[in-house]
Amino acid sequence: MSQKYSDQDEVLAEINVVPLVDIILVVLIIFMVTAPMIMKPSINVNLPKVQSADKTESKPQFNVTISSDGKTLLNGNPADLDQIKNRAIEEFKKDPEIQAVIQADKAVPHGQVVSVMDAVKQGGIKKFAISVDKESNQ
Repeated sequence: MSQKYSDQDEVLAEINVVPLVDIILVVLIIFMVTAPMIMKPSINVNLPKVQSADKTESKPQFNVTISSDGKTLLNGNPADLDQIKNRAIEEFKKDPEIQAVIQADKAVPHGQVVSVMDAVKQGGIKKFAISVDKESNQ
């Protein structure tokens, strides 16, 4: 007894790539939309705008952020002036060339910024930079 095979009975051994490409494109779009949200800092600081601004050196940095409501963050973690001073001492021992970068909202009182600068300086760090946004000349 012989069996007849038709073209319709053959097993498809090809992979259909169209659904795979569709899924990959959807995932790519999701990543493109969510990436800016992930990269955005956890605290919004409205930096003062200036016309002349220089880039800081790419050496190790000691980042202090002061938000508009007066909260102080050290490298992204909440900290008070004593913690900033103690961490500055530790970091200065590791690298005497470390630079402190202070990001203060433009609504923060000048005295609070000076207090943070003083705490960092008491820790031994002598190099400072103040973060600003450069104004666009239009």
